[in-house]
Amino acid sequence: MSAAGARVRKIESQLQRVLAELIAREVKDPRVGSVTITAVRLSADMGLARVYVAPFASRLDPAQVLRGLTHAGGFLRGQAGRELGLRHAPRLEFALDDTAEKAARLSGLIDRARAEDQAKH
Repeated sequence: MSAAGARVRKIESQLQRVLAELIAREVKDPRVGSVTITAVRLSADMGLARVYVAPFASRLDPAQVLRGLTHAGGFLRGQAGRELGLRHAPRLEFALDDTAEKAARLSGLIDRARAEDQAKH
């Protein structure tokens, strides 16, 4: 990995940690609730950070959670930039991480295929 690539990965990791703390501590929006930040991916120019979130044991609508986070995005961007000492903090774009949901659906399909296969034999 290049030095620039290593720097980007380090900032992504630090941004993930700082945003998780800020959301838990500072965001009071009832639409957000408890979320887990599963990943942060910076664009090549580091002007945009895509923040992947998973609502944690929440009965809230995921779209509402994303709206709440987007609403708090400017505040989070400013605070994270200050804490990390970034001259230009990246714009934050929040996205739902549905990896666990996809994995569960795939696992269910595999289980059903096995059961059907065993029923044939």
